[in-house]
Amino acid sequence: MFAKSLALAANAFMGPTMFYPLLLRVFRGLSVVALTHIGTAAWASEPVQDSVDEEQAPVTLSAAELFAFADSARNSGDLATAEKAYRALVENPDAEIRSEARFRLGMLLSALGRNSDAALQFRAILDEKPDAQRVRLELARVLAQMGDLAAARRELRAAQAGELPPEVAQIVDRFSAALRANKPFGASFQVALAPDSNINRATRSDTLGTIIGDFTLSEDAKARSGIGLSLDGQAYFRTGIDRNAQLLARVSASGDLYRDNDFNDFSLGVQAGPEIASGQDRINLTGGIAWRWFGGTHYTTVVSTQIDIAHPLTRTAQLRGRVGVGFIDNRRNALESGESYSLSLGYERALSNRAGLSLNVAGFSQAAADPGYSTASGQAAIGGYREIGRVTLAGSLSYSHLEADKRLFLYPRRRSDDQYRATLGATFRKLTVAGFAPVVKLSVECNRSSIEIYDYRRLAAEFGIARAF
Repeated sequence: MFAKSLALAANAFMGPTMFYPLLLRVFRGLSVVALTHIGTAAWASEPVQDSVDEEQAPVTLSAAELFAFADSARNSGDLATAEKAYRALVENPDAEIRSEARFRLGMLLSALGRNSDAALQFRAILDEKPDAQRVRLELARVLAQMGDLAAARRELRAAQAGELPPEVAQIVDRFSAALRANKPFGASFQVALAPDSNINRATRSDTLGTIIGDFTLSEDAKARSGIGLSLDGQAYFRTGIDRNAQLLARVSASGDLYRDNDFNDFSLGVQAGPEIASGQDRINLTGGIAWRWFGGTHYTTVVSTQIDIAHPLTRTAQLRGRVGVGFIDNRRNALESGESYSLSLGYERALSNRAGLSLNVAGFSQAAADPGYSTASGQAAIGGYREIGRVTLAGSLSYSHLEADKRLFLYPRRRSDDQYRATLGATFRKLTVAGFAPVVKLSVECNRSSIEIYDYRRLAAEFGIARAF
């Protein structure tokens, strides 16, 4: 259903090819040296006899002739030759020819089920031509087939932020409302080198004030810097329940690993539940369990359930809400065990084909066994992204405030925290290799607390690789 809807939108918008009318004008008077590695004898009507050693000389074809050759090979089922011909045209210095070749190559790769490679081709076109709406729709289609629904919906909102013919806009609206992944399983992985000025988010103070005097903190209780390896990955499986619902199961894992094992932080989670379509809304009901280990020791086990709702406001904006309940078992300190509650509301909007904005407010509450560890907090955040050529910049700013229910016996004051956080990252798609691109991210974090042990500052960076779309 997804592919058929998008095919209708694409054909109504641009016809069978993306830039063909303009390409015909470019073809006149333009010639390129064609492939010399994929059987030049097949291109010529008869051998060239000019060389003394009777070897065939390279055949010179115009761009139009090479396109015709590639299309003929594709239509006859010689897909390997067609791919090589399109890739040769991708190297053409003319932007129109290069983009048309990438588009046809992307469509060929998608038909072969190589959606990751197809997405890279479509993304490369958009880096040069952000207003190529047909390409953006095709990118949304292959992202959805890969199971990356969030990215697919983001591309659709970006497409709708530009100009679409009325008949295409209507089809895309219906397509957006009915968006469903048809890939039954998938996985992703990210790895980064992560220097951090405060790997344990600890105070820099030498002492801790208490009602019986100042305690001297050991070195292990104070801020430690280090360079670690940050790992993040997930795998999912989905299967249909009926035409309006499907079951999604997900396994996720993340870890920060350091030379000193005492600061290793590793998490593993399993979630499952139905995804339901209700009119234009999408509702996800999820239950799961998560484990966390710190310093090689089991730290917490959390059993949780949550409801996520996404509601489109306009063609380019949507509202997201989440309500969650969790049960925390703290293995190190039973007084911190208890229930947790969360509520969040987010707004996402595509500002243009190349930029987007998000706003989020959230509230959290933890009812621990000891009221001194019971807390309530609120958070507000703003984020956005901007594509500049083949670089995507993304950043966010957030503020949160936390209050404890009561004062812990040992401390002179009840805990009250103000936390500030800023992040800025860049993805360099020009350096993409095997579907992954370099990523650089910088984070600054400051937590001002009435209790010295919770008062800290942190500067961290990540240099790694991630999927490039």
